Amino acid sequence: MSENVVPLHKHTNPPAEPATVTTLTVVPDAPPARPIPLWVRSGRAVKSAVTHEGTKTAVRAVARHGLYTFNGGRIVARRTWDGRTGSRYERMIRAAEAAGNLEAAEEWEERLQRFRAARHHRRMDLLHSPVDAAKGMAVGAGMSIGLLVALGIVMAISTEDVEHVITPLSATIDFIALLIRIVQVVWGPALTIGPFLALLALWSVGRKQHAAPAWALPANVRSGEGEPITPSIVVKALRDLGVPALTRAIKEMGDAGASMLGPITIAGCGVEVDVTLPSGVSTNEVQNRRRKLAENLTRHEHEVFITIPTAARTVRLWIADSGALDEPIGPSPLVTDETMTADYTKGKAPWGQDLRGDAAALSLYQRHLLITGLSNQGKTVALRSLALWLSLDRSVQFLMGDLKGVGDWAMFDGLATTLIQGPTDEHVIQVTEMVEGAVDEMNRRIQAPPGTTFPPLIVLVDEAQVAFMCPAKDEDKRPYGGSKANSRYFMAVRKIHNQGRAVNVLMWQGTQDPTNENLPKLVREGAHTRASLALGTESQARMALGDKAVDGGAAPNLLRPGLDRGTLVVASDGITIPAGQSSITVRTHYIDDDAATAITDRAKALRDGVTTLHAIDRGADHDPLADIVAVIGDAPRVRTKDVLARLAARNADAYGGWSFIDLKRVLDDAGAEPYKSDGVMVVSRDRVARALTNRDNEGSASAD
Repeated sequence: MSENVVPLHKHTNPPAEPATVTTLTVVPDAPPARPIPLWVRSGRAVKSAVTHEGTKTAVRAVARHGLYTFNGGRIVARRTWDGRTGSRYERMIRAAEAAGNLEAAEEWEERLQRFRAARHHRRMDLLHSPVDAAKGMAVGAGMSIGLLVALGIVMAISTEDVEHVITPLSATIDFIALLIRIVQVVWGPALTIGPFLALLALWSVGRKQHAAPAWALPANVRSGEGEPITPSIVVKALRDLGVPALTRAIKEMGDAGASMLGPITIAGCGVEVDVTLPSGVSTNEVQNRRRKLAENLTRHEHEVFITIPTAARTVRLWIADSGALDEPIGPSPLVTDETMTADYTKGKAPWGQDLRGDAAALSLYQRHLLITGLSNQGKTVALRSLALWLSLDRSVQFLMGDLKGVGDWAMFDGLATTLIQGPTDEHVIQVTEMVEGAVDEMNRRIQAPPGTTFPPLIVLVDEAQVAFMCPAKDEDKRPYGGSKANSRYFMAVRKIHNQGRAVNVLMWQGTQDPTNENLPKLVREGAHTRASLALGTESQARMALGDKAVDGGAAPNLLRPGLDRGTLVVASDGITIPAGQSSITVRTHYIDDDAATAITDRAKALRDGVTTLHAIDRGADHDPLADIVAVIGDAPRVRTKDVLARLAARNADAYGGWSFIDLKRVLDDAGAEPYKSDGVMVVSRDRVARALTNRDNEGSASAD
């Protein structure tokens, strides 16, 4: 057995654990960082210095002030040249010829001839002026010496000293010598300082004209925010518009491009100017570049409006003061003047202000109305403000349907004959039947004897797109919505558009986001007054206002959704529109719900009391006497024709064909005969209520 083998049967201690050996790995030293070449560090330093904001500011300042001086010299030289030659007149002649204004060209040519004649006369005078000047100096010197000697003689006689004869003459010689010494002392510094003063004068001229590139100008000058509109700014904006023919024509005119411009006049919160375009430039080329023109004028797009006046090749620019259109207008006169009343026939509703800041008032007399716009742009408030004004005429009757149903028209409860509020198909059915009842009333009025006058009946439907898009059908499978010949709502509106105006039955509608589906063509074209708030596209603007208004410059699609809330473009003969334009932009007054409620309270105080129906009952048995009591409401008496109108609105099937004879028959049978009051036939509430009570009592007794 080998000596190295330990026997297994012997008890021995286990061998000790081998010691842990830590191995140290020697890592060779990393090579030293490679030094960055000097030229790289120098390049980085130069790049950092060049791109530093302080360096850029310094470079801009040096370039700006240097170019102020250089371009100031160019401006002074050009002014001097213009003053000494006829180049100014020649430019004006070329400008007038380019604009096709031959009369102006002839006038400037006459001025040029007068200028040349005057210049020739001055040059001829210069040929004789040296001799005349020498003679004048000799005569003047002789007279001066004679006067001085005479003065000396007087002094000598006074002082009895003969030496005083030459005293005035010697004093004059000494004064001249003093002046010569002063000039000798000042002349040297003047020669040194003079050039610097001249450069300072040129720098001042260039600085006033901002005669430097835009990148070199200070930030406040580069932005031009709020810069006043001048002829040169307008001409430069047109020149840089990107219309080649216009740019060439202005360059040929030189600085006389302002001859295209009419007078720049203050117009409300901005200015207005007519621009006569050169031959070969059409008005739509300027209209289609509204945003670029606005930016060239240092304005936002919504602060520049382009319209087409009657003059040929002319565009009218209205340019707002910077930020002025973001300021709110004052409150409505309906809110501030609690004594205001309305006159449907001769009055105008105070709606807001135009862009000039003048009051914008709208006549509602025998005009169907349509207001469109995107959601939440102020459509309901704009429509409601017209109804609020008209409610102050006690003769006006309202049938109202609010297919939004959030309470925007709740203040007309007790003022409108019918007020239906809600967005469901059932509400659409009710509104449709309300409009059909107005059609029946219209037909009754049409069949009245010639010369009969009728009170205004306003049929108002807000959110009318809900009605047009309603899928519900009646028992005869006729759809309530849609735009086909069997659509009940569509056909009722069309009938009122066709004949309602003649008998003072008028259709007012407010709708969102006009399309052919939710606002059929025949309906929108049947409105006499069409107004639009902000829209999304030009095609929607054409649907809302018509092609004529849009082609004439109306652009509700360029209004800013949210920011221009309450601003609408109006096409109507019921509002004063500047000559040659087809539309006007109006910023409407905002009347909140509380103010609207206060106005309707005043309107209710003018009336005898109106019982507002919130649903149209059809197909059920009706009690004429009970219905008469219901439509009279709390008024002590109501005119018979108003009772007939309210009955027709309550149930057109039962009462739409009623005449005065039918009403009188029912009242006579009940012992509540109508009578005359102030020359008109009226129905007494107490008489009808008493007759109804007696009838019910008699019926109860009979039953017992």
